[in-house]
Amino acid sequence: MGKGVKKVENKRNDRMERCFEVKTRAVEAEGQEGQKELYVEGYAVRFNSPTVLFEMGGVEYKEQIDRHAFDEAKMDDVIFNYNHGGKVMARTRNGTLELKVDDDGLFIRARLDGTEEGRRLYDEIAGGYIDRMSFAFTVREESFDKEARMWTVQKVKRLYDTSAVDIPAYDDTSIAARRAAVEKAAGERKASLELMKRRVTLKCKI
Repeated sequence: MGKGVKKVENKRNDRMERCFEVKTRAVEAEGQEGQKELYVEGYAVRFNSPTVLFEMGGVEYKEQIDRHAFDEAKMDDVIFNYNHGGKVMARTRNGTLELKVDDDGLFIRARLDGTEEGRRLYDEIAGGYIDRMSFAFTVREESFDKEARMWTVQKVKRLYDTSAVDIPAYDDTSIAARRAAVEKAAGERKASLELMKRRVTLKCKI
């Protein structure tokens, strides 16, 4: 691990939501007995693709997902929905949601013709009204590079859902926690510098 990179065991169970400017597309296929099957597919996660979490003092703080982040993740029951809420439209447990981790990221393929809401969402994706995907997860392990000002999620604890989204919105709680950590570190550094300055001034007076 490089200089300035701090490894962090994450004991929090904060559920995070992230979108890395990835896109989804609609695919129509013909199933058994000529039945029309409706799928949406795309990358819900792109590995090693930094995204800006917040900006402070004109400096951007970023996050990326490591290539091996999902190697030990719990992914046995993951759902697909819209904006991380509402009715479940596809699910790994019944075979309507497929997940595949490759060198680029986490690829998903969701079959949506099983519910009325799913068929409606398919039409909106096919029409270009909704074209982004996001995912909700918890972190087991991460690191922070002080020089690059970037967190790297090294191990995902659990993947809860992949979701089609209209306007990607990060989970405010998890972002606020990280911003608070940065502000605390900056405050401690400022206090340390002030103490050092007072000591130097005192020595000069003596």
